[in-house]
Amino acid sequence: MLYLFSPDKKFSTWRKLWVALARAEKEMGLNISEEQISEMESHLYDIDYDYAAKMESELRHDVMAHVHAYGKVCPKAMPIIHLGATSCYVTDNTDIIIMREALIIVRDKLVKVIHRLSSFADKYKDLPTLGFTHFQPAQLTTVGKRASLWINDLLMDLNEVEHRIDSMKLLGSKGTTGTQASFMELFDGDEEKVKKAEQLISAEMGFAGAVPVSGQTYSRKTDYFVLSALSGIAQSAGKFATDMRLLAHLKELEEPFEGKQIGSSAMPYKRNPMRCERICALARYVLADAMNPAMTAYNQWLERTLDDSANRRISVSEAFLAVDAILNIYMNIASNIKVYEKVIEKHVLEELPFMATENIMMSAVKRGGNRQELHERIRLHSVAAGKTVKEEGKPNDLIDRIAGDPVFGLTRDEILADLRPEAYTGRSASQVSELLRDYVAPVLERYSDRLSEKDTELKV
Repeated sequence: MLYLFSPDKKFSTWRKLWVALARAEKEMGLNISEEQISEMESHLYDIDYDYAAKMESELRHDVMAHVHAYGKVCPKAMPIIHLGATSCYVTDNTDIIIMREALIIVRDKLVKVIHRLSSFADKYKDLPTLGFTHFQPAQLTTVGKRASLWINDLLMDLNEVEHRIDSMKLLGSKGTTGTQASFMELFDGDEEKVKKAEQLISAEMGFAGAVPVSGQTYSRKTDYFVLSALSGIAQSAGKFATDMRLLAHLKELEEPFEGKQIGSSAMPYKRNPMRCERICALARYVLADAMNPAMTAYNQWLERTLDDSANRRISVSEAFLAVDAILNIYMNIASNIKVYEKVIEKHVLEELPFMATENIMMSAVKRGGNRQELHERIRLHSVAAGKTVKEEGKPNDLIDRIAGDPVFGLTRDEILADLRPEAYTGRSASQVSELLRDYVAPVLERYSDRLSEKDTELKV
């Protein structure tokens, strides 16, 4: 990702676009020689940055500075470099090329995170755990089912990233205000040659086509759509990391913690969830950064203004770099989430008596009890048991209270028979299996070649 947003990638792509332009113009009949094109192709990567900087300090124009730097090593081709083009021919087309390649990196890392989380979800799909709404104990779920929520968010993100990759188009060769007037002049008013040249450029750069219409630039809504997809990934990763931080506080789940890792310089016992905290910090940055292209898109005056340029160079690249870092950390955590089953079981059993009260009430009704009277007795016992736990710090004694109430006619052993956590997780395990089979498996199959590459553990 760093390379994609490096000067070498940017300016070598400019030169490739100049070659594609020259080749298309030659094929359309302009007086451009194969020798000139060969000369350009042989100097794609030997970029004299010092000379380009010197020229830019004189010309105050980055594209023209690099035209001169390219022409210095391609003297025969110098007269036809950038022929008929405006600056955005190289700048905007390069941005689209780089964003598409960057999205492919993001896509592949998303798939790897999904793969790792899927293994975790499958392993723990049957393990009951306390579910929370409003961070208050609710009905039971399973550890794997909770992980399936993280996976489902990432599947939504993957779908959005795939759509962005598939739908991206080059700006093409549209000219100064998007009218292609300069190319109409070059090709003596032959519209078919103008269109054909643009098609040839698009094909050489690996695209099916160019945008149908534009001003000088491609619509800046494209940047907004791309960064919105990146923001979606940051949202999903931030939610996962926040969940992990909450569960680490409960001592139920934990991110990897290495043998010599120090959690705090002052408190040796600390095991701070620093990886998840880093995800949250970067995610917050991406969410805020995604506002930039929205404001640029609405403020792009008429056919183009320059105030979009400096902002885009920062906001687009930094969003990709931040999301790349987020996914690196996410892969690391998902590879080795620690699960403390005894703590999870303890928390389940502390709350399960409250959740089992409906089943207990039904058992008592079957023995001849009055449903309404039993409901009121359970309410009173539940309030009293809750007071014992919260105000006195004692264990939940709801079961003993019900067993000691003759209205229910149930022994403690008969009540305990209803306290099997797995009986209260609903379709959790089945939902996990169905998600992995019907939605995840096709994704992993589609990208199996990416997963088969050496997938080293990331040290983060």
